[in-house]
Amino acid sequence: MLPLEGVRIIAVEHYAAGPYGTLQLADLGAEVIKIENRAQKGDPIRQMGPGGDLGKLDSLSFQAFNRNKRSLTLDLKSEQGKEIFGKLVSTADALLCNLRGDQPEKLGLTYGQLKDHNPKIVCGLISAYGRDGPRRDWPGFDYLMQAETGYLFMSGEPDGPPARMGLSIIDHLAGLTTSLALVSSIMKARETGEGRDIDVSLFDVAAHQLSYVGAWYLNDGIETSRSPRSAHPSVTPSQLFKTADGWLFIMAQSDRFWEIFCERIEAQELAGRKEFQTGEARRENRDLLTEMLDAHLSTQPTAHWMSILGGKVPSAPVYGLAEAMENPFLLDREGVVTTEHPNRPALKNLQSPVRMADPIPNQPGPQLGADTEDILRELGYDDSAIQDFRQTGVT
Repeated sequence: MLPLEGVRIIAVEHYAAGPYGTLQLADLGAEVIKIENRAQKGDPIRQMGPGGDLGKLDSLSFQAFNRNKRSLTLDLKSEQGKEIFGKLVSTADALLCNLRGDQPEKLGLTYGQLKDHNPKIVCGLISAYGRDGPRRDWPGFDYLMQAETGYLFMSGEPDGPPARMGLSIIDHLAGLTTSLALVSSIMKARETGEGRDIDVSLFDVAAHQLSYVGAWYLNDGIETSRSPRSAHPSVTPSQLFKTADGWLFIMAQSDRFWEIFCERIEAQELAGRKEFQTGEARRENRDLLTEMLDAHLSTQPTAHWMSILGGKVPSAPVYGLAEAMENPFLLDREGVVTTEHPNRPALKNLQSPVRMADPIPNQPGPQLGADTEDILRELGYDDSAIQDFRQTGVT
C-alpha cells in the first residue's frame, strides 16, 4: 500500500511548479485530479516541446509532469462549474494550484471560500511573488527568480556574463516545498477537522535556497561571487579540471582527500609543496594549482581518471545529456521507466527518486478530460446532466 493511498488532491495547475509538486504526491499514491479548461485546450504545457506523435494536446513535457493523474475539464467561472467544483472539494483532502497571486481569490480557491464545502480542505497556493503585497498580480517565471535572488550573479565564469541554471530548478523546488507543506497540513487537518491556506511563492523559495551563502552575507557581510571553473567558494581543489577529452569535477573537501587524490593520480609532489600543504594555502594559490592539475590531468581521458578516483576521492565526469541519460549507473538503479502510452507504447520517462517496497504507479499523463465523465458520476451526476454539461461548455 502506497503511503498516500486514500488521499485526494485537486490540482488547478499549469506549466511546471504545481504539476511537479502534485507529481510527487501522485507517485506516492495520492489521487490527483487535474482541473483543466477545455475551451483553453487545457494545461498550456500540452502544446510545448516535442512529442507530436503522442496525440492531440499531448507532449513529452506534459508527460514528464503529469503521470499518474486524472483529468477533469471544468469551467471554474461558470455557475454550474462552481457547483461541480464545490462537490468535488467536499470529497477532497487538499487543493494545490499555481496561478498568479491575485487569481485564487478571484476563482474562489482559498480556504475561506471553500471551507463551507469542506472545513478540512487544505489549500496550497503557489504564486510568483506571493498573494499579498505590491507584486501579488505580477506574472513571474523561474528564470526571473534566479536573476533577482543572486543565482545568476553567482553562476558562470568571473569574466563572463551571469548564467542561469540549465533547468527550471525554482519551479521544481517550489512544487516540492508545497507538496511537503500540503501533506503536513493534511495530517493536522485530519486531527483537528480544520484546514488552512498555504502560501508558497517562487521568489521566497528562491531566496530561501541561498541558505549558507545568505547567512554568510547577513551575518558577516560576505558576498559570494563567481569563482573560476565553478569552484567551491572556500575549498580547493573543488572545481572543474581539464582532461584529455573533456572535464572532470574533483571535490577534495579535506586534507585527507587531497592527499589521496595526489597519490591516486601519481602527483605526490603536489601534496608536498608548501603552496598546497593546507586548505588555506591551496585556496590562496588556486590559480597555480589549477594550472598544474590541468597539465597533469590533460594527459589522460576522463574515463581513465574516474577508473582510479571513483569511490576513493569525490569526483564525477561532466556528461552531456545523452551520456547522462545513458549512464549505466542510472540504468542499473532503474532510473528510467517505460510507460504504456496509448500512442507510444514504449514511452520513456525518469523514475521517481523515491524507492519503496511497493512499486511506484506508472500510468501516462491523461488525455484532456479523459476522466471527466467518471468523476462526475462519482459526484452523483447522471448521464443526462453530464451530457448537458458538455453541450453548454461547463466541462
